[in-house]
Amino acid sequence: MTSITNLSPLLQMGLLVLGVLVVASVAVAVLQRARPGKDFSELAARVRAWWIMAAVFFAAIVVSNRLSLGFFALMSFWALKEYVTLLKTRPADHHALVLTFLAVPIQYLWIGLDPPWYGMFIIFIPVYMLLALPVRMVLSKETKGFVESASQIHWGMMIFVFGLSHMAYLLTFPTIADTAANGRTLVLFLVFVVEMSDVLQYIWGKTLGRHKIIPAVSPNKTWEGFIGGIASAMLLSLGIRFLTPFSIKETLLVSFLITVAGFCGGAVMSAVKRDFGVKDFGSVIPGHGGMLDRVDSLCYAAPVFFHYVRYFYTK
Repeated sequence: MTSITNLSPLLQMGLLVLGVLVVASVAVAVLQRARPGKDFSELAARVRAWWIMAAVFFAAIVVSNRLSLGFFALMSFWALKEYVTLLKTRPADHHALVLTFLAVPIQYLWIGLDPPWYGMFIIFIPVYMLLALPVRMVLSKETKGFVESASQIHWGMMIFVFGLSHMAYLLTFPTIADTAANGRTLVLFLVFVVEMSDVLQYIWGKTLGRHKIIPAVSPNKTWEGFIGGIASAMLLSLGIRFLTPFSIKETLLVSFLITVAGFCGGAVMSAVKRDFGVKDFGSVIPGHGGMLDRVDSLCYAAPVFFHYVRYFYTK
């Protein structure tokens, strides 16, 4: 009989995620049966959505690099669209917004080249789009609201396109010497740890949360949820260390860095939603809201993880 440790890291991770989803589904069913008077419909919708999201994500990661690249590009496009929809843009911003959305495939083009063009990947949006957007807006000959529009649009590109595109570039990393870790396994590690941290922070906050961290921004975020969720995710990361080239101590350190970065991403997006006066960025994912509500943590965690791995494990 084949031991699970003899399976490929991707297959091991797939079985682990499957097990987590089965346990979550059973737990929801038990809660609904044990407490029929309480409404668990939102929790059930969240779990069902996780089944779909996990299946789509694994398919995109495992099948081919091209499909993976397209998947992450679509994720960035979708997230940017949700953000732009909430902006109070001017008619004069129309052409600048067209340029903004055209930047998405161009940013991912640098990753899709063989070999990937790291130089343009790292400066295209922070430098060239920063310079080009205001120029295009100047040509519209409207100065009222100019600074507000230029800054809001470019900030959205930086977070939702540039930030998320680091996951796509991570996929191109080759197998790291003397390990089974490569770009695909590292992306799985990143996403699993950050998303589990989000879930566990929510659970700890709901069960033990008393002391609020940033009540004016996100009243539901508590110190108990923050500490409990991050500590739990760090411990869980040790169980999937086979996806990485990290030692035990390094796994804990990296997990701490990306979960804290993920918390910061969620807090920033909470402030954005409060500024716009909305509860969620969308409603396309039942129980979760919009795309941005699901990837807000990764917008911050992905660049931190990417540059750590690139600095210490690639030449």
